Amino acid sequence: MDPATIPAIDVSRLKCGYGGLPVLEDVSFTVAPGELFFIIGGSGCGKSTLLRNLIGINRPMDGQVKFFGRCFNQAGVEERRDLLKTFGVLYQSAALWTSLTLRENVALPLEEYTRLNRREIEEIATLKLSQVGLAGYEDYYPAEIRGGMKKRAGLARALALDPRIVFLDEPSAGLDPITSRKLDELVLEIRELFGTTMVVVSHELASIFSIADRVIMLDKAGRGIIAEGAPQELARSGRDPRVTEFLYRGDRLEGSR
Repeated sequence: MDPATIPAIDVSRLKCGYGGLPVLEDVSFTVAPGELFFIIGGSGCGKSTLLRNLIGINRPMDGQVKFFGRCFNQAGVEERRDLLKTFGVLYQSAALWTSLTLRENVALPLEEYTRLNRREIEEIATLKLSQVGLAGYEDYYPAEIRGGMKKRAGLARALALDPRIVFLDEPSAGLDPITSRKLDELVLEIRELFGTTMVVVSHELASIFSIADRVIMLDKAGRGIIAEGAPQELARSGRDPRVTEFLYRGDRLEGSR
């Protein structure tokens, strides 16, 4: 296969759940290199469950997750460790270590996965913080900065190893609309500058309609994907009442502006 045609992410017939009980079944989709891809749906539909299975926190009950043609969930220890370096994760709460400065937080993946010396690690961590607009805040602790800045610091850590894919879990959660919009703009900027594939778990319509190239929508009752495509096209088609209800939110079509 031509390397240029290999999907960044290829999920095939994925089944995942807890305690032997499936939450999602027969989930299949691909994400193209450089795509800004959203996983959307209402509360309890399995968005976070799917993400946890994609990034290796949980092991799927069945199916495959491939990154650039290499199977992640069935890989051995060494290959799995190698594949972990190909993606970064911005967790919903940013998941910063409160006892470490922002620079020290960003340095953690570099310490774990590279043989760089201390000076080189500090230089890269400083650069990554600058790339997300946090130049000058390197020696601040998480408790000393606002929520939007914490998300930016978490994103800087996700970018530390120059990953080909970045997963973002509800990046706008807990942020005011202006801060959320600025974070969306930063995500777009990173994608454009570095060609990074972005996978965003979200239920925020403003973000979905403003920056998503394509989405999949999960449904709790259906235990899987009920819609896939550009959000504006899904909103206009009106083929599935569950999809239009989510995208309308009971009043007006957010994507029609």
